Amino acid sequence: MRVLLVGAGRIGSRHADHISEIGDVVGVCDIDVDKGLKLSKKFNAPFFDSLENMLSQNIEADLVAVCTPNGLHAAQSIAALNAGFNVLCEKPMAISVSDCRKMIQVADSQNKKLFVVKQNRFNPPVAAIKNLIESGDLGRIFSVQLSCLWNRNEAYYSDSWRGTKKLDGGILYTQFSHFIDLIVWLFGEVDVIKSVVENVSKRNDIEFEDSCNVLCKLPNGAQATMNFSINAFEQNMEGSITIVAEKGTVKVGGQYLNVLEYQNLKEGKLTDLPEGRPANNYGHYTGSMSNHGLVYRNVLNALNNTKSSLASGLDGLRTVELIEDIYKSAL
Repeated sequence: MRVLLVGAGRIGSRHADHISEIGDVVGVCDIDVDKGLKLSKKFNAPFFDSLENMLSQNIEADLVAVCTPNGLHAAQSIAALNAGFNVLCEKPMAISVSDCRKMIQVADSQNKKLFVVKQNRFNPPVAAIKNLIESGDLGRIFSVQLSCLWNRNEAYYSDSWRGTKKLDGGILYTQFSHFIDLIVWLFGEVDVIKSVVENVSKRNDIEFEDSCNVLCKLPNGAQATMNFSINAFEQNMEGSITIVAEKGTVKVGGQYLNVLEYQNLKEGKLTDLPEGRPANNYGHYTGSMSNHGLVYRNVLNALNNTKSSLASGLDGLRTVELIEDIYKSAL
């Protein structure tokens, strides 16, 4: 697989490493010339300081990977699709539902595939509870609690785009969209009843909330609550989902939904789960689990028209729809 990489920052560099395991980076683009040149030299790929220039070079590639700030995803993905490339877009797909729909429309009109990174779906305990739900082994779901208590300090937001409404969008887009995706993936369409979205610590390094609490209903009428914060003291505390159901109670936790913390099932027990990947290392912080290698293997399968569990543009749209609903319902 030959991939053109847009964005040479931390996420882009991680993508490049995983691409090289199953294919080749055949071009690197970034407006930061130093970062872009460094990454292009590492993978012996040509460097471009603009997306337009890279897309105009007639480079043979199977995919464009978009790894730039959130607010640029839509325009850059659309440009790559219109240039005749399949696209893998980092999360969030975009920071508005209207932009997500435009991306899907262009992909359809160009007969190209549009994928969105949803790597937490590959966490072994998450995949295990997905199987429990789909098999009916949990019976009727009564309630779900999602809790994400992380830390993001002033140094994190010293970057030029982080913390801005235009390019970052908010904590539900940058920090917690993977968790919101899992709510929809596991349980289906969610009806938001009300939410409270607030900058409770009154920090001045961000243009949006630092905390969010949501009350919602699942398709079967079950209650669901979601609690998000970037105010955990000094470090990330947890990312967890607890399911209370007719035939059992189960909790997947750890900092990144990577640990099966509790299970009490009427029938059987979850055992011998595969060991998960380590978390992404971002210096002071670690991020969600490093499953990008699995993402790229699924991209390769999808491009070869074989069975793939990879998230589509429609999956990305559903995540952003729920995020918009949460913000619109805020008190």
